[in-house]
Amino acid sequence: MTMNNDQKQFLREKENNNIWLSKGMDQAFKFTDHGLTPTVLASEAEVGNAMLNELYATAEAKEGDINIALLGGRGAQELHRQLGKLALSGEKDELLSRLNVFTQDALAPMSMGNGFSFVRDFERILGDAFFKKIKSFTPMQTDTDDLESELMQYLNKLESLGGLDIFFIGHGPEENQASHLAYIKPFSGAKPPHVAGLIPISSSILEHHISKFKAGGSLVSEDDEKECRAAAYILTLGPAAIIHAKKVVQSVVDADSAPAKVQTYSKVLQTPISADPSEAIQQLNANPGLWIRLNPNTKSFVLPNLRV
Repeated sequence: MTMNNDQKQFLREKENNNIWLSKGMDQAFKFTDHGLTPTVLASEAEVGNAMLNELYATAEAKEGDINIALLGGRGAQELHRQLGKLALSGEKDELLSRLNVFTQDALAPMSMGNGFSFVRDFERILGDAFFKKIKSFTPMQTDTDDLESELMQYLNKLESLGGLDIFFIGHGPEENQASHLAYIKPFSGAKPPHVAGLIPISSSILEHHISKFKAGGSLVSEDDEKECRAAAYILTLGPAAIIHAKKVVQSVVDADSAPAKVQTYSKVLQTPISADPSEAIQQLNANPGLWIRLNPNTKSFVLPNLRV
């Protein structure tokens, strides 16, 4: 692979076929556990409104651009509906014009027009008016022969804009009451300096992804599904993006359809992270859902069905 000077700045680590990219940040990272305090709200509409209010708060506290990473799947669909309505109404055009919007993960390789792409799902719910009014939209490119180079370009753009002001994030269940954030998977070797990675995909993830999109009403074809099932990787933002985001806003709304989240979220809630670096890395590698506890400015909005 031919690298330009920006790409040469990235360090590349490989563990169990997982590829992680970093910029060689301070290896003497302090594992400061800030805990996790969920806010239980009565409905998905209330969760979406709470997420929107976090965006408003950031807009009031900061001048200029606002950089956000969108959450795919059920967790933020109500937020996306509300943003779509605001875009149509015109009442928040000034705010929308300040938004640099990034995606946080993607299946690859896959054409950008595939109905199983998060980008298509975002377009479906947020609507054309939203994308016309925001300052920029930067998805992870999945239709290239050089996924690593494209991911590096994506990371360079995010860094050049000053990093994420808000990382909208979910919570995914894994085996043994573990969990993933973005798509940082258990035992994928993720460490604090890693800003993004390429994770080998499993058949169970593909099945979950396909069934989720079909249930959500996405417009998909047989060809889309065939191409999706051939995807080999998940591109994902890494721990560094979570830790260094100015604010992390988590939403967990689908425990009824994904009941494993009751146990896996509870484990993240109740598991303190060790102050010993080697022990902490082992904990986070086994249960990446814990990474959220290392960001000092985290909000976690959940429904009563999560039983916390």
